Amino acid sequence: MLNIPLWKRIVILGLCLLALAATLPNLFYARVERHNDAVTAAERAGYETAEQAADRALWPGWLPSRLVNLGLDLRGGAHLLAEVEIGDVYKARMDGLWPELRRVLAAERAEIGGVRRAPSAPDELRVQIERPEAMAKAVETARALASPIVTLTGVGQSDLAVSAEGNQLIVTLSEAERAATDDRTMQQSLEIIRRRVDEVGTREPTIQRQGEDRILIQVPGIGSAAELKALIGTTAQLTFHPVIGRGTTAGQIAAPGQVIFPSVEDEGVFYILEEVPVVTGEDLVDARPEFDQNGRPAVGFRFNPTGARKFGDYTAENIGQLFAIVLDNEVISAPQIQSHIPGGSGIITGSFSVEESTNLAVLLRAGALPARMTFLEERTIGPELGQDSIDAGRIAASVGAVAVLVLMIASYGLFGVFASVALALNMAMIFAILSAIGATLTLPGIAGIVLTIGMAVDANVLVFERIREELRTAKGPARAIELGYEKAMSAIIDANITTFITAAILFFLGSGPVKGFAVTLVVGLVTSVFTAIWVTRIFVVTWFDRKRPKTIIV
Repeated sequence: MLNIPLWKRIVILGLCLLALAATLPNLFYARVERHNDAVTAAERAGYETAEQAADRALWPGWLPSRLVNLGLDLRGGAHLLAEVEIGDVYKARMDGLWPELRRVLAAERAEIGGVRRAPSAPDELRVQIERPEAMAKAVETARALASPIVTLTGVGQSDLAVSAEGNQLIVTLSEAERAATDDRTMQQSLEIIRRRVDEVGTREPTIQRQGEDRILIQVPGIGSAAELKALIGTTAQLTFHPVIGRGTTAGQIAAPGQVIFPSVEDEGVFYILEEVPVVTGEDLVDARPEFDQNGRPAVGFRFNPTGARKFGDYTAENIGQLFAIVLDNEVISAPQIQSHIPGGSGIITGSFSVEESTNLAVLLRAGALPARMTFLEERTIGPELGQDSIDAGRIAASVGAVAVLVLMIASYGLFGVFASVALALNMAMIFAILSAIGATLTLPGIAGIVLTIGMAVDANVLVFERIREELRTAKGPARAIELGYEKAMSAIIDANITTFITAAILFFLGSGPVKGFAVTLVVGLVTSVFTAIWVTRIFVVTWFDRKRPKTIIV
């Protein structure tokens, strides 16, 4: 046990040095606000302070440079709780359905007579029929517009519910379609907000659904809740362009009246497009996952009357040509126009899986928020409050560490010094791992680190007490040290496994703050066991090999 191979010593000490190198950037940089390593200097210029840039220039490029992210409660930022007005989506769906319904009913004018839209609730479409006796025919005609609901589990019931009341035809969304629409709307809203927030280079935003129609948005490092609200309100650019050509040369210069955008699906592929779009995302009413006539996953879309007219005219004149769908200056799809597409609705086919078609439908709808959002709660957390929290956490950690060090040294003498040095390396390893995985440090996370400081020496205490017991049985120092580590091992593993299980349950079942606590606790458990079993052992063995004492005092 006392004979540790050279390669093991090199690995253990190498890990300790690597942890120290990975931790130093958190102490070196002026402020913990840098973006991930992939961004360019030009992209960093918009949010990096001069002091940070000067610090970065001094830091060697070959050393680790990732930092621990600070959460909203430490760094400051904005907190919003928004309610999505899903009723707006129902109204837009009914408004978009009316031109198509009017067209198919007009084809049956000889039997049902004239039709006109009647006043109705926002989530339904009422059409007054001139000849009520032909209502059955009108209902049958309207039901022909219904489509099956496509989900990840397959094809469900119809998306429209058609009924009659007197001389009025009533069209509403079916209950299943309402539920699917609610999910799509929330998913779309989350996607749009995430795209808008991510573009400004903030770190670790929290954007998640709460309940049926609410979204929680927390963005560290942003100036105010008003700034965040303005950012979320920004509309993405969704456009439909004629395709002039396609290539793999990124440096090609676009001719006048043309633009060159990269493909999202095919890396390294660029499309040459006409600069002026045929239609834009402002004309798009809906996009949903569907199946084509061959049963393959596809994406159906629908324009408003203005977009439908422009889209129909263009497709009639350009059959066989490619038509690019561009989102934020990237071509997400470039399908071929198979035939004239009247009525403002069409289908995008390709080598899609059901999940891919669902994601594409979300991207298509991500050009603008699908519905108004009412902000129920907004808070701005200033950096001063975050600094106060950091200072309080630092004081708590320092007091705890000093108390532990004093107790260990007083109780175990030189062995307590070894445990104290290992504790310092343990803290370095915790921050190194948090930096490497891009974790976000919050107040509960600091609590987990402070708790780790107290728990980290438990394993050393078990080992040192076992060594004391072996010394009482008149065994020599070398044998006592060897048996102390051997017999304490099972107790150390058992104690840490039970704590690890508890921390894992907290992580998987807890909310954000609880997860932050669980992450630091789990990382602390791993590093504590490593430093207690291997790092302190190297210190003890190295000291024993050099001094060869006949007796030891633990």
